[in-house]
Amino acid sequence: MENNLHRSFHALADPTRMAVVERLTRGPASVSELARPFDMALPAFTKHLGVLEGAGLITSSKSGRVRTCRLDPTGLAAVGDWIETRRAMWRRRLDALDDYLQASGKDPQ
Repeated sequence: MENNLHRSFHALADPTRMAVVERLTRGPASVSELARPFDMALPAFTKHLGVLEGAGLITSSKSGRVRTCRLDPTGLAAVGDWIETRRAMWRRRLDALDDYLQASGKDPQ
């Protein structure tokens, strides 16, 4: 699990790959459609897709000569779950700090 998260965050850290994921939130797209906004050679762009696919964030399928990419909800859910777990932990910690400050009369407000 942790290794997959590392790959996912590595994949999402790149602006090109993040833009591809953002585009795929609107639905599946062909590789050529995904590559169109970027000023790079197709082989370089397909390496980005390989990183996203290797991280489990997207899947692709080929029909004839067209390769179509789509988001993989499982990979994205793992990233979301990891973030939500940390958010809940910090919410609890901050609530506990607030309770302590209120009880001690040191309310910063």
